[in-house]
Amino acid sequence: MTADFQLTGAELRAVARFVAESAQEVLPVFESACPDDGRPRAAVDASWEFINGAERSKRLRLTSMEAHRAASAAPDEASRLAAQAAGDAASAAYLHPISKEHQVGHILRATANAARIAEIQGGRPEQVLEEARERATPTMVDVLRRYPPPAPGHRRVTELMAELDALLPGGSR
Repeated sequence: MTADFQLTGAELRAVARFVAESAQEVLPVFESACPDDGRPRAAVDASWEFINGAERSKRLRLTSMEAHRAASAAPDEASRLAAQAAGDAASAAYLHPISKEHQVGHILRATANAARIAEIQGGRPEQVLEEARERATPTMVDVLRRYPPPAPGHRRVTELMAELDALLPGGSR
């Protein structure tokens, strides 16, 4: 894989923080459905360790994979999306510096999942997206804008990713 641009440790931490904040908020959804499964919590905890200065580690990769496995075993859509967001939080430290659309999912999907969970639970997904827009740092947005915009999709989470992208500075490129 040849890098299309550079990503610094500080930039990866800014992206990981954005993803982890969304994952942290919806983690209780998974934990309510699966109280004995600590895999998503371990992924979010590993992400926060990285954000707070720890080096990238095998633990991030392993907890990410385990959280995604937990998502596959989740009993309903909301808990599946919450576990997936946790896995994304741990994997954000390994965002690839290649200009491919699927990399955008590693930045925006956790928040889109949180918005979809709000929708499932009768809440307001647009409020989740607006709160994410408000906490998006210039560094995170700068990294996001190095990638192509998310493609329109037919799944609700994909639509929410595109909505979030459009809300952020430089959106609807």
